Amino acid sequence: MKKFFNEFKTFISRGNVLDMAVGVIIGSAFTAVINSLVNGILKPLINAIPGADRTSALQIVLVKATENTEAVVLDFGAVISAVITFLITAFVLFIIVKTINSIREGGKRLAEKQKKKIEKQLKKGKITEEEATVAKAEAAPVAPAAPIETTDDLLREIRDLLKARNTDAALKTAEENSENLQ
Repeated sequence: MKKFFNEFKTFISRGNVLDMAVGVIIGSAFTAVINSLVNGILKPLINAIPGADRTSALQIVLVKATENTEAVVLDFGAVISAVITFLITAFVLFIIVKTINSIREGGKRLAEKQKKKIEKQLKKGKITEEEATVAKAEAAPVAPAAPIETTDDLLREIRDLLKARNTDAALKTAEENSENLQ
């Protein structure tokens, strides 16, 4: 269990872009469910802890409301609720990413197992070299998709082409000038 929570701590503290993207997408999907859980169940339990008035148990009124102004209130219950919401969301995302990573690792292990099985069959003479090559290709895990070209990549390519064209034009002009001098 300690290892599990250490993995959770590592996950939550690193800045991996993929994990962040998953966090944003899945986190927004879980927002309504988690907010209702925290605000409907956990916040009333937290507010009941000090034993004071249930609506203001974790609030400090700095300035009372008047006819023209609203009250200035420090709402510790809202802060605690936000922290709980964050931790629940992060934990659910951790479980999702851990599950996906486990599935990927299982696929890699299965592909390795298949390759070893094919090699054994090849050594025993049960299959030919060509059949082994075909079977290994079929057992190989699917390669990740090629990265998507972004606008920045296209702009860099255009810049490099313009530099190359300008360099070629400058060399051509230099050659013409040297020919004219001769």
